[in-house]
Amino acid sequence: MQLTFYGAAAEVTGSCYLVEAETDTSKKLRFIFDCGMFQGGRESYRRNLSALGFGLSQLDFVLLSHAHLDHSGLLPRLTALGYHGPVYVTTATADLLEVMLLDSAHIQEKEAEWENRHFHGRHARRGWERAPLYTVAQAQASLKQLQRVDYGIEFSPHPAVRCVFRDAGHILGSAITEIWLEEFGNSRKRIRKLVMSGDLGQPMRLVLRDPEPVGEADILLIESTYGNRLHKPLAATEDELVAAIDTTLHKKRGNVVMPAFSVGRTQEVLFVLTDLVRRERLPPLNIYVDSPMAISATELTIKHRNLLDAETCALIDWQRQHPDRPRIRFIQDVQDSMSLNEIHGGAVIISASGMCDAGRIKYHLQHNLSRPECSVIITGFQAAGTLGRRLVDGARRVRLFGEDVPVRADIFTIGGLSAHADQDGLLGWLSNFVKPPQHCFVVHGEAEASAAFATAIGQRLDWPDVVVPHYAETFTLN
Repeated sequence: MQLTFYGAAAEVTGSCYLVEAETDTSKKLRFIFDCGMFQGGRESYRRNLSALGFGLSQLDFVLLSHAHLDHSGLLPRLTALGYHGPVYVTTATADLLEVMLLDSAHIQEKEAEWENRHFHGRHARRGWERAPLYTVAQAQASLKQLQRVDYGIEFSPHPAVRCVFRDAGHILGSAITEIWLEEFGNSRKRIRKLVMSGDLGQPMRLVLRDPEPVGEADILLIESTYGNRLHKPLAATEDELVAAIDTTLHKKRGNVVMPAFSVGRTQEVLFVLTDLVRRERLPPLNIYVDSPMAISATELTIKHRNLLDAETCALIDWQRQHPDRPRIRFIQDVQDSMSLNEIHGGAVIISASGMCDAGRIKYHLQHNLSRPECSVIITGFQAAGTLGRRLVDGARRVRLFGEDVPVRADIFTIGGLSAHADQDGLLGWLSNFVKPPQHCFVVHGEAEASAAFATAIGQRLDWPDVVVPHYAETFTLN
């Protein structure tokens, strides 16, 4: 068996892993797990253009862990480049992808159009124009390839393969994937079990259920986004969030701007803020959710209520009975979005994208970053090279729509709300394995985080053969 890492190897974005194996069929088995978009930095567009260069017509199937674009965002390009086979996802993930991939394609088209219009002379001198990574039509075509499978239901995407999705507790529909592969070599058959963690949620957090335990694997891929750090306890996180919001809205009388992924993070932030109002830790708030995709994602979250924890279901019922605590307005129309720029204080504006590199959040930052009475509250991971990461790292000025914007607003980073497990959460999930896997690969983390987590696995769990792979590195697993 061969395993090649085409993304999220010593970095966070671009998840894509190619598995190749000999079976007793005449054709070598080939499939990929995840098909993610690279995000952050000027090189991400070129990296996405050159990705997926590994014989797509020979792929047997695709498995997808969840709907976030760093795991799913190149599916339309996969289709456009010639793959027309099945893509297996959970039911909730399929519902979210119908929203997310179309929105991503729309953004791709609009950003290409904007860049070609504003930099026409520069492009003309080079003899080319920027093309979108994929179009809305190509995204629509890719959605037809989705095959829905519920948690806990065994399915067989190939005669030599059996799979089961388990709840990963990260976002709605996120899955840990167990894969049993019947491999043929040295004149004998053997069954090897692969486990792909996908992104794992932090246990004992609001909204989703805890990640399901898995007890054994021959080969394991484990994420490490926060593999080198611990989140603050929830009580301390709430204190920090309350202080940031109260100071901004009531003492400085400014606005709070919260970048948040439309899927997962926006819903969690809404539930947390509602819970703080319910417990009277915050007064009733005026919350504006400026992301059309977040509206659909929130509706889908309610639709899949069976995937939420009991406390969140009770909170949903309470908020329905108290619709002004907090007052939540979802912004769909562009004109309504622009009108938010006329609000100079008292608003909590939640908008995408979560790393501040695209979408409506950039306009809200443009109008609020230069105002010292305002605050930006970062609640999610910010990949290297993104605008969000530059803000977290203390940038004094940032570039937005071709203009330099001074950063005078307070920047708060509140990591305790992360949808990713921290080091203890990850090690706790790994402790369910009855014996160490033969091979353990630490993925989906920046190089420092992955290396630190690999060391922690060896020291605290006494696992041998823990490896941090690099981009495009291939391992032959005998």
